[in-house]
Amino acid sequence: MRNIIINGWGFIRAFALIYLCLFIGNYLSSLLPITIPGSILGMLTLFVLLAFQLLPPLWLKPGCHLLIRHMALLFVPIGVGVMNYWQELASQFGPIVVSCVVSTLIVMVVVGYSSHYIHRERPVAGHPHSDEDK
Repeated sequence: MRNIIINGWGFIRAFALIYLCLFIGNYLSSLLPITIPGSILGMLTLFVLLAFQLLPPLWLKPGCHLLIRHMALLFVPIGVGVMNYWQELASQFGPIVVSCVVSTLIVMVVVGYSSHYIHRERPVAGHPHSDEDK
């Protein structure tokens, strides 16, 4: 019985904190002069709280595991909602495909060059550079 109460409290606390961040994000979204979704601002709020260690990750773990476990189910309403706009999507199929391909290629090139830059061989301080080591 004690385990059930502890596990239940963990889920309630996790979802309460996640929703609190969502409500803060929605409130901030209504205050800002630019249009940024409240859910994005809520995720940024949650990120800041976790990054500055103001919120222990263990408090969020039960709720996050549950949401991630059922993530595919959460995308069903969005997929069904997209089907309401089938005519608009079909008429703009070419530009959508081109933008997806171009943006994917840009991301791949940027990630590739960034990876090469970050993982490049750097000289070690105090060691003379010689071509014999290569």
